[in-house]
Amino acid sequence: MNYKAVLKNIYQTIIAEENEGKVATYIPELAKVNSENFGVHFLSVDTEEHGIGDWQKKFSIQSISKVISLSLAYKIFGDTIWERVGVEPSGTAFNSLVQLESDHGIPRNPFINAGAMVICDMLVTHLKNPKADFLAYVKEICNCDQIQYSETVARSEASIGYRNKALCNYIKSFGNIKNDPKDVLDFYFNMCSIEMNCKELSKTFMFLANSNFKTSKGEKLLNTSKTKRVNAIMQTCGFYDESGEFSFKVGLPGKSGVGGGIVAVHPDRYCITVWSPKLNEKGNSYRGMKFLEAFTTVTELSIF
Repeated sequence: MNYKAVLKNIYQTIIAEENEGKVATYIPELAKVNSENFGVHFLSVDTEEHGIGDWQKKFSIQSISKVISLSLAYKIFGDTIWERVGVEPSGTAFNSLVQLESDHGIPRNPFINAGAMVICDMLVTHLKNPKADFLAYVKEICNCDQIQYSETVARSEASIGYRNKALCNYIKSFGNIKNDPKDVLDFYFNMCSIEMNCKELSKTFMFLANSNFKTSKGEKLLNTSKTKRVNAIMQTCGFYDESGEFSFKVGLPGKSGVGGGIVAVHPDRYCITVWSPKLNEKGNSYRGMKFLEAFTTVTELSIF
């Protein structure tokens, strides 16, 4: 397969078409990003890689970070995490409070905001210095020392994060947040502010694609069963209310963020990252969704 040619052809086709959607203006700092940025990076399990467009520009990964926090919590706590967060699609908006009352403060999955906060709470409990330790974990997976939080993005999110504050306090009322909500939210906002480029994200997510993956310290991150389960949750819950549509059209486990990034994984084959800031009405990258649908259609390489 000539992946370089495939990437180039799809990229040129999509960039010539109208770039629909809107950037995530509800986070003031994200509204400042050039909406025409468009980058792609492909990395195979045998280390073949290709980048096109703005693949070297850093962007705020936002909810994509929830997969990384989940993997760390899963590594530390094992299956006990499922006592505090579920694995089902929510069927409601990613920042909805509606289901928490009927579900007694147990979020439906770790990728909606409520679920990610519970995971953050676990990490705040366990890690000596949560923000520093989590960032070190990300750098270890990616084998890159250049990854940092964006203080401006974190402050920007905190300044308007009233619903997230409500979510965290509401879960606390059910006893499913153990720490001070202020500490959990500070970690959560910073986690979502992490900046990477497409290549760094592809490298970070290779632990979900390559069964032989080892960290920069030579350690295996998750065992086969846990890796399978994280991929399964990405498949069913990784794209807000568009997870079914993504599975139907693209056919890969993946995760999106409102910064315009999408990471998708084909176990035992490749990881691919696309970034384009304009979002469709479901909150996923408009060009990113189109690119990945075309990519798995042309290559005939999805998990189905």
